[in-house]
Amino acid sequence: MQTLQELGEAVAARRRLLGLKQAQVAAMAGVTPESLSRFERGRSAEFGSRKLLAVLAVLGAELDVVAQGQSGNLDELRRERAQSSAGASSGEGRR
Repeated sequence: MQTLQELGEAVAARRRLLGLKQAQVAAMAGVTPESLSRFERGRSAEFGSRKLLAVLAVLGAELDVVAQGQSGNLDELRRERAQSSAGASSGEGRR
């Protein structure tokens, strides 16, 4: 992830995966539903680290800092797999 918007989208996806509503997560994390909503939509200019860590704890997730170029991301993996699948199904590599 490179932006706060991407981080907010990832938080929203994790919350939905767990079947939780914004209001539930916000209450358990001690933040307002409005601030969580703005963060998830990328509309928050600032979402403090304490708030973020509290929300992540509620979601059973953690923040991992990785130097750029040291590890691929999920989007890159998906693109690679899609390209591999497309190549295999189109007959690429066959003689």
